[in-house]
Amino acid sequence: MSSDPSSGATAFDYVIVGAGSAGCVLASRLTEDPDVTVAIIEAGGADTAAEIHTPAAFPALFKTNMDWDLYGEEEPGLGGRRLYLPRGRVLGGSSSINAMIYMRGNRVDYDEWAALGHEGWGYDDVLPYFRRAEDNDRGEDAYHGVGGPLSVSDSRSKHPLIDACIQATVNAGHEHNPDFNGPRQEGVGAYQLTQRDGMRCSTAVGYLNPARARRNLTIITDALTTKIVFEADRAVGVEIAQYGRCKTIRAEREVIISAGAYQSPVLLMLSGIGPAADLEALMIDVREDLPVGENLQDHLMAQANWTTDVVSLLDAVTPENIALLQQEQRGPLTSNIAEAGAFFRTRPGLPAPDVQFHYAAAIFWDEGLQPPPEHGWSFGPLVAKPSSRGRVFLRAGLPDAKPRVLHNYLTTQDDRQSMIAGVRILMEIARQEPLKSMTTGEWRVPASDSDEDIMAFVRLAGQTVYHPTSTCSMGAVVDDELRVLGTQGLRVVDASVMPSITRGNTNAPTIMIAEKAADLIRGRKPSKPAGASSAALV
Repeated sequence: MSSDPSSGATAFDYVIVGAGSAGCVLASRLTEDPDVTVAIIEAGGADTAAEIHTPAAFPALFKTNMDWDLYGEEEPGLGGRRLYLPRGRVLGGSSSINAMIYMRGNRVDYDEWAALGHEGWGYDDVLPYFRRAEDNDRGEDAYHGVGGPLSVSDSRSKHPLIDACIQATVNAGHEHNPDFNGPRQEGVGAYQLTQRDGMRCSTAVGYLNPARARRNLTIITDALTTKIVFEADRAVGVEIAQYGRCKTIRAEREVIISAGAYQSPVLLMLSGIGPAADLEALMIDVREDLPVGENLQDHLMAQANWTTDVVSLLDAVTPENIALLQQEQRGPLTSNIAEAGAFFRTRPGLPAPDVQFHYAAAIFWDEGLQPPPEHGWSFGPLVAKPSSRGRVFLRAGLPDAKPRVLHNYLTTQDDRQSMIAGVRILMEIARQEPLKSMTTGEWRVPASDSDEDIMAFVRLAGQTVYHPTSTCSMGAVVDDELRVLGTQGLRVVDASVMPSITRGNTNAPTIMIAEKAADLIRGRKPSKPAGASSAALV
């Protein structure tokens, strides 16, 4: 089948908008049926850049043509700062430019979804999909799978500064956790990563590339989807702009929007599905009055930095390390930078951890947009289950206008309380050996232990950790099978459908959602593994 639909309208059974973390999964799974035709449409291009596949190089992808390069609104909880919001605009989407951390979230997250009435989304329901996706180099057990498209592995970098961070955390009285995705989430340890032989395993690498040879799959790149096409209340295709021409791609069965928590609501709103008052103000005809773009949630991180005389990742690019990567698939260039982390409860009575840490063997500052100025290390908390809510809304009624994004970070007392307590934990850990002996100075840390100085530091250092969710959430915009309310033949499948954000990095949950959505579309159910503990991930 041609990959260039330039000759007018072209029809497929399914049209997927967005070849990112979810879209690539759907394209692979749906085309397993040779009688089904699928087109997947990506606004960006091919994932051929060496910086995509070399793990330590991912910050070089920021603000390139592989990045949507969004800029948030003034954040009231951060003193009016506007934050840089990177998202992948390339095959693989944000799984091609992220830090590759494989984190599922907490059992409590999914059981909360089920308690809200979202049938089929409890932890025991979604665990089979995590396992089906996974090819874990530690092997198979009740929590983990092997043989799936997504390679999950331990880091091949193992930087000594990271070992020191883990040991200092243990010395501060916290438990070691060898598997955040196993029986228990709380504690400190090394992250597992979406890597294969030391290189990035995005969903383009793991899912899309093996499916390329299928005659029933068409991959359309460099094409901006501008509108969903309807006949009555049924979605029958999309309009795209590609190489200066407008085209229509028809869907005989379904249109599936997998453009992410920022761009999926944009496309729905441009197509008349969203808050009526907002659409009418932009002279967009209202098809369905739904709270599209509302309920935005994200993880805000505040990294503190120290200097050291230990060689950090600042000098990762050397002939020796390049040879290690090329010949042995290990060494500093395989580092995802944030090689380890931790989950803590900052106060009694919480059902699960409320802060997460990322430990990096380098100074990390200016939202990752500048290289480390000298050797150092960094870590800091993020609020793992924020109660603050934001929104995505249109800047204009033009398809290429970047959306307005307001997260409202730290605008609730609970979120500020968790962040302040998390910063106090990090300062206590930094005083422990072996970190204390490896530290030569403070580079960016709070001025004191007071609430005021901690919040001043957070307002200066706070940044997104790239986990936007919930802008087309189940129960409000889509039903439990991810079908857009009030329409036919239209689903949303990506992180935007989460009723609430998961505790931890959101790439693995997004892949899980797509795996489950593929079964919902095909009318299939996976078998549940035996032996998974009901106490898992608490």
